[in-house]
Amino acid sequence: MKIHPLITTSEELAALCARLAKADFVSVDTEFMRENTYWPELCLVQIADTEEAAAVDPLAPGLDLTPLWDLLTDNEEVLKVFHAGGQDVEIIFNFTGRTPHPIFDTQIATMAISQSEQIGYSNLVESWQGVTVDKGARFTDWSRRPLTERQIEYAIGDVTYLSKIFPKILKRLVKTGRGEWLDQEMEKLADPEHYRNDPTEAWKRIKAPSRNPQVLGRLKAIAQWRELEAQNKNIPRGRIARDETVADIASHPPKTQADLAKVRGLSQGWKDNEIGRRLMNAIAEAEPLPDDELPARTPRGAPLGKEGALVADLLKLLLKIRAREIDAAARLLARNDELELLAAGVRKNLSLLQGWRYEVFGRDALDLVEGKLAFAVENGKLKMTHVDDAAVVEIPTSQETASAAPAAD
Repeated sequence: MKIHPLITTSEELAALCARLAKADFVSVDTEFMRENTYWPELCLVQIADTEEAAAVDPLAPGLDLTPLWDLLTDNEEVLKVFHAGGQDVEIIFNFTGRTPHPIFDTQIATMAISQSEQIGYSNLVESWQGVTVDKGARFTDWSRRPLTERQIEYAIGDVTYLSKIFPKILKRLVKTGRGEWLDQEMEKLADPEHYRNDPTEAWKRIKAPSRNPQVLGRLKAIAQWRELEAQNKNIPRGRIARDETVADIASHPPKTQADLAKVRGLSQGWKDNEIGRRLMNAIAEAEPLPDDELPARTPRGAPLGKEGALVADLLKLLLKIRAREIDAAARLLARNDELELLAAGVRKNLSLLQGWRYEVFGRDALDLVEGKLAFAVENGKLKMTHVDDAAVVEIPTSQETASAAPAAD
């Protein structure tokens, strides 16, 4: 594979993208910094096909990235391959308002052909290539120039290995017939709505202090205010105010700006500075959250009770057994919160009861909840048995056992 020197001119980048546009797929990775900023600072883009690889310097003066963005977001003929690509896709969306498509994520794909939940890149390379990746440049400051040869070599390695591993993963997927399992997951990864930053939705990321419409209305207003402040200053939102501070103010709003000095997590200066005034205006203008925006009462785990909790535990055991049997990641088959909802009696809008998940796991999960499936031990191994094929012994509760016990003399 040909490795190019660091690309710093528009002419070099345009020529590279013209060649890569003829490939079946390109592997992509980015290096960025976001510790001190709201928006990630893109510092390097690595891209490769099976013939050549290069690192592109987006910080190079006058570099026109348009051919690169067009290749990644407009060219439907070229598959874009990432590993754990959520943040990479977010950066591309921030620059272009578009996402790469079609897309393939090797971390997600590995979940369909192994029990690895979230395999890291280094482990992926070691597993599929037998190579130990040098992690020396992993935590480097990618914004500093000039980049060293070691940094560039490390960065390009991310896509050269990926270009070799992807065809192997694809071959395994074809052999197992599990490619369709990933269609929905890949489309979700490429969905622009997943990366659109709407300040009016920011409150949903904060643990709600209550379901009171007044409190939630303030929470929405304060979270939106914080998001806009952080965006305008390009600093992490936590530098403005931490989540717990936002929730506390929503629950116990200060009556005057001077009271902000008493709020835990805010400095004394807030009692008379401009940012404090803007916060007080946001609180004053907050309106109660409308009924149609109120969070559902039981979105993450309906009330289970003791028996329901036991059923949920059995479902989780069933999930582990099934994942081991078919050599797939349990997390891909079902989420724990869905198992708890199923145990609580919910049947609608559960992904485990739809499509391939229902065929692979959901049907048996439903049978277990409805008493049509039991656990058995055979040759020292735990297995599932349908009740039509085995006698089911009901285990008495502790109260039943106590009532049936003979009275003491």
